[in-house]
Amino acid sequence: MASLLEKTQTLIQANLHEMVDRALEANSVAVMKQYIRDAEENLDDLENAAATVGGEVKSMERKYTEYKKKGDQLDRNIDMLLMQGKTDLAQAAQNELNSTRRLQEQYHEQWVRQQREYESLLNARLKLQAKLKTIRQEQKEMEALLRLAQSKEITVKAMKSMDDLEGVGDGDIARLRDSIQGRLDKASAHSEMYASKLDNQMDDILGKTEIELQLEERKRRLGLSAPTTPSFDEEESDAIDVSSLKE
Repeated sequence: MASLLEKTQTLIQANLHEMVDRALEANSVAVMKQYIRDAEENLDDLENAAATVGGEVKSMERKYTEYKKKGDQLDRNIDMLLMQGKTDLAQAAQNELNSTRRLQEQYHEQWVRQQREYESLLNARLKLQAKLKTIRQEQKEMEALLRLAQSKEITVKAMKSMDDLEGVGDGDIARLRDSIQGRLDKASAHSEMYASKLDNQMDDILGKTEIELQLEERKRRLGLSAPTTPSFDEEESDAIDVSSLKE
């Protein structure tokens, strides 16, 4: 019983502020939740112990009352026996009364001791219940505080990211844009060079063809061009004409 009372007393006298500080340092309410679980278990043990001791108190009180009643009756009987001159019976009754009074006193002492123990357990139970009520409220407040801290951290992280984009990020993006623009300009220059070259080649080809046609025309005028080879259709026509002449 003393061990249970000591454990309960430790929980009741726990430094709540120190526990809250530890929980905040750990960024968790696990410390307080563990405290609540321990307190609830001890409260259950305390209630069971109080019920047991309360039952013993009633038993001690009943035993004390029974022996007191018996002792009072023996005391009256001894007086009557002595008045009747029955000394031997009075002596036996006195001996029984002495034993009864001793038992009565023992049960009275146990009753008083158990009653004090019972009252201590009830008092500890009330204090522990009050402590649990307080710590549960503290837990809710800490959980709300922790959620607020987490949302603040997310906000700070988001703001820092925006700051990075507005600061160093702008320079990085500008350099990337310049690099891409440089590649585009270079590719455009190459494209223009190849297009110009192709245009020149086409001009050369077209110019050469025109000159060749002019020279051929001049050769035909001067009678310097080679005889034209008859085509297949012309040969076939001549063959037909010859055969017709033979006929």
